[in-house]
Amino acid sequence: MNRITGLFAEKNKNIFSVYFTAGFPNLEDTLPTLQALQKNGVDLVEIGVPFSDPMADGIVIQDSSHKALQNGMSIRKLFTQLEKVRESVHIPLIMMGYLNPVLQFGFEDFCAECSRVGVDGMIIPDLPMADFLNEYKTIAQKYNLEFVFLITPETSEARIREIDENTNGFIYMVSSAAVTGTQSSFDGRVEYFNRINAMNLKNPRLIGFGISNKATLEAVNKYASGAIVGSAFIKTLNETGDVDEAVKLLLKRLSE
Repeated sequence: MNRITGLFAEKNKNIFSVYFTAGFPNLEDTLPTLQALQKNGVDLVEIGVPFSDPMADGIVIQDSSHKALQNGMSIRKLFTQLEKVRESVHIPLIMMGYLNPVLQFGFEDFCAECSRVGVDGMIIPDLPMADFLNEYKTIAQKYNLEFVFLITPETSEARIREIDENTNGFIYMVSSAAVTGTQSSFDGRVEYFNRINAMNLKNPRLIGFGISNKATLEAVNKYASGAIVGSAFIKTLNETGDVDEAVKLLLKRLSE
């Protein structure tokens, strides 16, 4: 069983997922970051592949991506860093990046490398569903990779059901139509959260974009299977420059 589907088979509430940018703040922080997140109870990790034009990301993640590229991070370097990741890290891992670098690397080559090092899934925000179904789904299945698609408050019911029908991991619910970043509350998103729950989708949902404190974390856990935290963690990495301290600071802020 794929580790992502295995996780949701065992746990369906309060799943805690964290995103970080590979190669930030330091080039060789990838494995230590994964180890620190696992040690502190994170259920699932999204490894961000730096890109020069991360259109869905706010300034915090954009800056981390820029710094990672300056540090010398590349897809080949990232796969080298992940060579022995499964000797110490056992939680599900997802690669999150944009389509252009993946295509430059070679889509099937990328999937093959993910499978080889032990990555369980992929999120490519700018990959159209039609292209996935026509060109890439069979390749992903060949390498036992779950593809995760994003939905927003503006996503049509037809598209949501199409995503639900053609994927098996989870659905990434973007909390708003804005780019990534932190928010103080989700009071204005309850109708959206309830509307998606009422659709009775087969896939579980995790909510991301804007989770930065106890109120936002508790809100998404109430309306979905769990939370995805990104910008808030990148901020703590910026502040501390130390992976272990950053994880501890993140957990502290999410409890306040």
